[in-house]
Amino acid sequence: MNTIWDENNLLSVREHAYRHLKELILEGYFKPGDRLKERDLADKLKISRTPIREALFRLESQGFVKTVPRRGVIVSNISEEEVIEVFTILSSLEVLAVKLAAERIEPDMKTNLENQISELDALINGAEQDFENKNIETNLLIYRTAKSPRLYTILSGLIDYIQMSAHMGYETPGRKKESLKEHMEILKAIKNQEVELAEYLTKIHIANSKKAYVHFMKKVKEKRKKEKD
Repeated sequence: MNTIWDENNLLSVREHAYRHLKELILEGYFKPGDRLKERDLADKLKISRTPIREALFRLESQGFVKTVPRRGVIVSNISEEEVIEVFTILSSLEVLAVKLAAERIEPDMKTNLENQISELDALINGAEQDFENKNIETNLLIYRTAKSPRLYTILSGLIDYIQMSAHMGYETPGRKKESLKEHMEILKAIKNQEVELAEYLTKIHIANSKKAYVHFMKKVKEKRKKEKD
């Protein structure tokens, strides 16, 4: 976890600290119940405690960590029920987003979608290292194409939950590439302004993502039960 950031990097140290700690939580480096000490984190990241404190405050406001009396800041245990609720919300709002995107798309956005489709296609046939970032990038592109600032704000606010559940769902063999293919087909439908097809493909994508997440959680529960037995 030892990290040194270039002072000339465009992102501020506080933003780096926030993104880095959030990524470590989402990737499971820090697990529910782990205590996050400002001093230890500052030493490991070789920065002052102030940006660490600010990063932890932001993470707490988003529910990823919480302050517990006599223990300090610990990683939250985001429940399975919360994630399932997010999938329920997405089944309505993401479908609305692709509908608006297909209806409102303009020539410049079509070019952006074509570029993204090409990148997804190349990624499907290449290395897997950028899968998750590309899926999130695709989500945000669709939200922007919908041209609804309020809807964009709501959906982008759920990105962290989407990323966390997706990371778990990717443990299902083949789900990573399957997810990229689903996104690629959704983008094609939006680009061609096939509204009903885009809505249908989005519903299927969310259902498959939910299924993969539930499958992962089932495996986790079975493993914990075996360990107890």
